[in-house]
Amino acid sequence: MKDFDIQTLQLLAQLKDPDEGIREQATADFWNLWLNQKGELGLEYLKRAQALLDNGEFTKAEQILTKTIQNYPDFAEAWNRRAVLYYTQSRYLKSQKDCQKVVELNPIHFGAWHGLGLCYAAVGKYKPAIHAFRKALEIQPYATINQKLILECTMRL
Repeated sequence: MKDFDIQTLQLLAQLKDPDEGIREQATADFWNLWLNQKGELGLEYLKRAQALLDNGEFTKAEQILTKTIQNYPDFAEAWNRRAVLYYTQSRYLKSQKDCQKVVELNPIHFGAWHGLGLCYAAVGKYKPAIHAFRKALEIQPYATINQKLILECTMRL
């Protein structure tokens, strides 16, 4: 596990707080940190890709995300956004590989752990899906969606 700064450790603790408002704010703060990891330029690339996605221009969005990853290979959120793109296109293996890269770069990326679980579940690999959803739950224990998905996958075993 990586060494984390004080802010990250505080946010991780807040994700486990019984107060829903505190958890929601910590979740938003994490997404903000991850989106802004590479400053204004990195964020602008992500915004452009999202606008293209919203307009159904998947090939152009993929090109921007791939170029962003080439320019910033340690930009976990660029990998994550491309994983989401692949998942929405039912390209589960590509999405899975990008999610794995995200959690390699950022092992506390609860969104990527969740996405990885979704990819595994989509192709019927329920044991690895359960593992991924459990990893997401370790970070965000109140994320009931992951609890539900674990139950669904367990029933399919």
